[in-house]
Amino acid sequence: MPINYKEKVESIPSPSVKKYLTAVLPRVSNEIKRWSSTVETRCDNLELRKQALSSLNSKRFHAQGGSFFALYNPAYVDELTKCIVALQTISDYLDNLCDRAGVQNEAAFRCLHLAMLDALDFSATRDQDEYYRFFPHKNDGGYLCALVEECRHQLKQLPSYHLVQKRVIDMASMYNDLQVYKHLPPSTRRARLKKWFRNKGSAYLSRLHWWEFSAACGSTLGIFSLLALSTQEQLNEKEVQQHLMAYFPWICGLHILLDYYIDQEEDLRQGDLNFASCYESPGKAEERLLYFYRKAVEKTVELPYSRFHQTIIKGLLAVYLSDTKAEKALYQSSVRRILKTGGGETIMLHRLGSWLRKTGIL
Repeated sequence: MPINYKEKVESIPSPSVKKYLTAVLPRVSNEIKRWSSTVETRCDNLELRKQALSSLNSKRFHAQGGSFFALYNPAYVDELTKCIVALQTISDYLDNLCDRAGVQNEAAFRCLHLAMLDALDFSATRDQDEYYRFFPHKNDGGYLCALVEECRHQLKQLPSYHLVQKRVIDMASMYNDLQVYKHLPPSTRRARLKKWFRNKGSAYLSRLHWWEFSAACGSTLGIFSLLALSTQEQLNEKEVQQHLMAYFPWICGLHILLDYYIDQEEDLRQGDLNFASCYESPGKAEERLLYFYRKAVEKTVELPYSRFHQTIIKGLLAVYLSDTKAEKALYQSSVRRILKTGGGETIMLHRLGSWLRKTGIL
């Protein structure tokens, strides 16, 4: 007998997860459909159209997961959802262009990712010609610019965005650097990432490996957390700093290391750089994942709405480890240990994640 969706939602003990399933996911679905329609009606370039639609279809769970932050302030669910979906869609689209379009041009990657910065900066005046300046494919029908403008429009509705904007742009800049360097030819990318870590990540040299710093820079969750925080009418520097210390590098690092952890075999086949494969052994990879998990939980204890942030941490374990790729024998015992460390709520969310995947919702 098929599972009744309403009954499944009602059986979930977490109020925030219930609201996410009933109030946020449908909004995300509508936004993804809207952007898919924009591509289909406006984008004439076949390669850009292919990569845009592929990113919307195959990576939609990134926008779905990131939009959990829309629950941070019920008064801004719509604004946060639209902004997060648009920004994450920019991220996923550009990742496809760098990864799957047969291009390895550093200048092209750098120009493309100016769109990430412009989406967060009201003063930027660039147009699509500059984004695609060194890229072989150009006419997207205004798709990338439309995503940028959507982000800006929604950010203007957030009362304290001006207090987090510089930090958000700084995080987006590190994200852009990571995307540029990791997509360079295999002969140069590791050396560039190591040099970047020594320069940009010098504060973390004694605590992180270069690939862990890179992983943390590759997450958009720190940006989304600050956007959610900026919905507060009253916001101070201490709160902003506390959020940054929790999300970067710990929650952001956990996020991307989990993603790479379950993709190791796939990336090996495709010749892609995989940060989880940089560890000396599978046991060491598991040990560091658990270290990032514990540090993330520790850093969120003192945050306002700490329960909200810890649900996100446990949700990361649940969502990534419920992927069918994590069911392979290579991962099974490790997955069980990680889920056990996360506790009962993580195990419940893992079951929910498995159900959402089987029903095609994720």
